[in-house]
Amino acid sequence: MTDHLELWRSVERTDPAHVKEITGKQYKGNSPKPHFIIMKATETFGPCGIGWGFTIDERVEDGAVIAPGFHERMSIAKVKVWYKWNGERGEVEHIGGTPFSGQRSNGKPFTDEDAVKKSVTDALVKALSMIGFAGDIFMGRYDDSKYLNELREEAREHERESKRADDPAIAYVCKAKSTMQCYATPGELKAWWEQETKERERNGVIKGTHAYQELWDLFCATGKKLASKREAA
Repeated sequence: MTDHLELWRSVERTDPAHVKEITGKQYKGNSPKPHFIIMKATETFGPCGIGWGFTIDERVEDGAVIAPGFHERMSIAKVKVWYKWNGERGEVEHIGGTPFSGQRSNGKPFTDEDAVKKSVTDALVKALSMIGFAGDIFMGRYDDSKYLNELREEAREHERESKRADDPAIAYVCKAKSTMQCYATPGELKAWWEQETKERERNGVIKGTHAYQELWDLFCATGKKLASKREAA
């Protein structure tokens, strides 16, 4: 049976570190940081322009009448996103809008030179949300403090995993733990331990470090286990 929500579920959760509160609007809420969503799309589909991309149809049109002969001007952008998923090509599109020129509350006229960029970004994020990106925000799950705490813990664990992956001592210990399980006798295990002395030191696994103690404890426990098996045989 086809799981039509597979893609959605894989991208819907949003790291709280990349979420901002909506300001300057008549409503409150949260919004994902656009470049985080772009990064997630790249992580999911591949580099922009290869695994996914978008086209833009932009225009500026009249808005509300501010004074006789003077209209507010709106930047309107329609963004069409294409992407590749499970060997198929998909497309979604959405519209974003931003005031381009008009009159502020103090009566002074304004022109926003970044209006077009804002409209495109707005439309791009909304289009990607239709696939599932930042789905938890748009479905209101960010209002649940329990859910937010789960996300924060996930982010902390991910950061810890990244640090572990970047630490050569930890990486070596993980590899060594697996290697120890390959030996059948205490003698083979001891010979390996002695041969690995320089390699351990090269990776920072030396006496006095937590990594060395962790590995030494496992080495001793594994040796005793192998010896017991040999005696039992």
